[in-house]
Amino acid sequence: MTRGATPPVIAPLFDGPIDVVGDVHGEIEPLEALLAQLRYDDTGRHPEGRRLVFLGDLGDRGPDSPAVIERVRRLVEAGRAQCLLGNHELNLLRGESKPGNRWFIAPSHPEQQPGGEFAHCRVVPEALRAPWLDFFATLPVALERADVRIVHAAWVPAQIGALRQAAGSTLDRYQAFEAQTLKQLLAEGLMQSARAEEQRWSRQLHDRYASVTLLRSVGQCDERYQMGNPVRVATSGVERLVAAPFWSSGKWRMCRRVRWWDEYDETVPVVIGHYWRQLAPIRASAHAAAKQEVFASIGPTEWAGRRHNVYCVDFSIGARYQERRAGVQAFATHLGAMRWPERELWLETGQVK
Repeated sequence: MTRGATPPVIAPLFDGPIDVVGDVHGEIEPLEALLAQLRYDDTGRHPEGRRLVFLGDLGDRGPDSPAVIERVRRLVEAGRAQCLLGNHELNLLRGESKPGNRWFIAPSHPEQQPGGEFAHCRVVPEALRAPWLDFFATLPVALERADVRIVHAAWVPAQIGALRQAAGSTLDRYQAFEAQTLKQLLAEGLMQSARAEEQRWSRQLHDRYASVTLLRSVGQCDERYQMGNPVRVATSGVERLVAAPFWSSGKWRMCRRVRWWDEYDETVPVVIGHYWRQLAPIRASAHAAAKQEVFASIGPTEWAGRRHNVYCVDFSIGARYQERRAGVQAFATHLGAMRWPERELWLETGQVK
């Protein structure tokens, strides 16, 4: 790439055999174990010339996000790996404070202090903050070649097409799509209606035991905000208005993530992360259990979609910190990799038969 040129948002995928690694979420020990299982050495070289592709969400929640990010950054800069932008990297680029990312955004936050949920998380070395943001800004949103497509959360052809046509960096495109959507919502009066609904229901929206009706304007705004921004769709998926509100992450919600793969009708396979599938129930994590619903009727290692050509290789490693806290001895969470073109699933414990 020419010095100073804008990195491609949808970039060519490596030629040859690859190993596509799911969300790591700061779990450096499972990452090193997985790379050893796949027979990569400490420098990222493979005896058969294979190369690594990371699906994004390198950090947050796990104990050592800095070690993971620095490991992957070195591999990418050496040309031995590619890495996608996940929604967690996007949050850091945007400076958006979220539970689990205060190790980078706000290390003095109570959740990072003794007794806080993420007190176990190593904080960012100040000297690496700017280099990491520069690194995240270079990451593509999707990778492609003739036989496979790689994206963090969702390959929706219409949104991928819009990304191809937009100009500027990933952040430029994100901000332009967001501004366009908000302008439309305000012009239609939908944003004003949603704000009025939220004001009327402000007390009940954060009360799990309250009786809450469907706030249609809120839900429509949430859906339009998500679906009107192709960067958000690619990094965090498809969301749609629900028939009835549901409780999730401390709030009554009017929009739910949906199985976009059931509508994907193209023949090229897609490998994704993001969705926290499970080989076995993760009893230590209500968050993981809630995420599992999109895999109802799909086996724990099956390909998904109407053509059975979409594979999620995120096996909920982001919940391992909760398993540790609960004293679990045999982890149900795993770090996975899809070996391509063999279509083999590998975990940090070895190949899945």
